[in-house]
Amino acid sequence: MLNRFIGLSTTIVGRSSRSGFLSSSSLLKAGNQKQNRTMSSGKAFKVLVTHPEVPQEGIDILKQNCEVIQVQSVPVDRAELLRKISGVDGVLWGGHQPLNAEALDAAGPQLKSISTMSAGIDYVDVPELKKRKIPLGHTPTVLNTAVADLAVGLLIAAGRRFHEGRKKIDNDQWENYHLNWLLGQDIRDSTVGFYGFGGIGQAIAKRLSGFDIDRVLYTTRRRVHKEIEEEFNAKKVDFDTLLAESDFIVIASPLTKDTQGVFNATAFNKMKETAVLVNIGRGKIVNQDDLYEALKSNRIFSAGLDVVDPEPLSPKDKLLTLDNVVVLPHIGSATKRTRAEMATIAAHNVLRGLVGEPMLSPAY
Repeated sequence: MLNRFIGLSTTIVGRSSRSGFLSSSSLLKAGNQKQNRTMSSGKAFKVLVTHPEVPQEGIDILKQNCEVIQVQSVPVDRAELLRKISGVDGVLWGGHQPLNAEALDAAGPQLKSISTMSAGIDYVDVPELKKRKIPLGHTPTVLNTAVADLAVGLLIAAGRRFHEGRKKIDNDQWENYHLNWLLGQDIRDSTVGFYGFGGIGQAIAKRLSGFDIDRVLYTTRRRVHKEIEEEFNAKKVDFDTLLAESDFIVIASPLTKDTQGVFNATAFNKMKETAVLVNIGRGKIVNQDDLYEALKSNRIFSAGLDVVDPEPLSPKDKLLTLDNVVVLPHIGSATKRTRAEMATIAAHNVLRGLVGEPMLSPAY
């Protein structure tokens, strides 16, 4: 399917009139031959792919017009990356190695274009790239579906005590003689709060609408479009209201200096004792020590986490000793189709940046 999207568009198409986000299908279908002709008429650009496991779909796109160099080490060896980046014109940045002045200095002044293969760019020194006037692409939107599916799974697993139930089986504690054993929280008629209500948050809300939830609350800097509010019965509220009134809270926000650590002891003390917290944003948005105390003391009911701090989390971390938390190893976008689409968009971003065209999915 992906090979028919190799042509690149000269215009950004498919922008949603309601949300302002580019859909994954719009990004992947963007295509004509103008940029391909531009690329083929010039020199052969040299592009570094910084991880050996970047899907072949993206690499094949780059190879049509570029000489592709690839880092081979897993985990990525920083020294190899810095050595191979020297003299390249573009970079498809796979993984979460720091993308900073050190890497840019190692590349040299000829570097014209970079795209990450991720939605979040908290590992990128954005001011440094802007100072050097290097365009940066990333790959949001294409992972919305996969992350939303996983978020709903975490919400159910944490609310219905999947982890604790499995531990009961493992420890030969299946107490089927009780009537009120392992009772969980209902999604039906619940209030679901979103800390961050962009493309991923809205995709989660769409899925939860099939569970007959009562309403959606959200906390964001800007109000979403009125049509989106009407579709999801959603209302913008302040943070304290979100905490106090939500039965389930989903963190779907990027990590910034303003969001780091906002879910702390003060926040947990304002939540319902029956509340379930789900985090598919970034681990540092939650003060993990405070979360541990809130879960251990049953100040909140449970949590489902696909992101933690640090990553990888030590198998001896105290959070993992609790029954009422479900922890996954940051696999929100980990489906074969999603990763292939991310590599495809990242490759298109790099190619467009090389010839001075607007990227399909610019980070700024």
